[in-house]
Amino acid sequence: MAGITDPRPPLPEWILECYDRLCTQACQPEIGEDSVPLIDYDDAVTMLSSDAELALEQRDVEHALTRLLERGYFYEVEDELRVTSPEEQC
Repeated sequence: MAGITDPRPPLPEWILECYDRLCTQACQPEIGEDSVPLIDYDDAVTMLSSDAELALEQRDVEHALTRLLERGYFYEVEDELRVTSPEEQC
């Protein structure tokens, strides 16, 4: 994620809104000691694409997910998006 010393500009508000919605869905960890909040990549695409309030096209959704992954909001393991720091973000 972009920190205080990060020279990159902040993410656009619409991408952060996508993150908030995904985090809401991902913040339901499976039962287990090492469970990390996660959401399946395809489920994330479907959820964001079908959200009438966001009104995003498929390529916009994929762009948002790519930017969130690049900035470290999520990391990907076997087609699952896992929240990087759930205690700070959810």
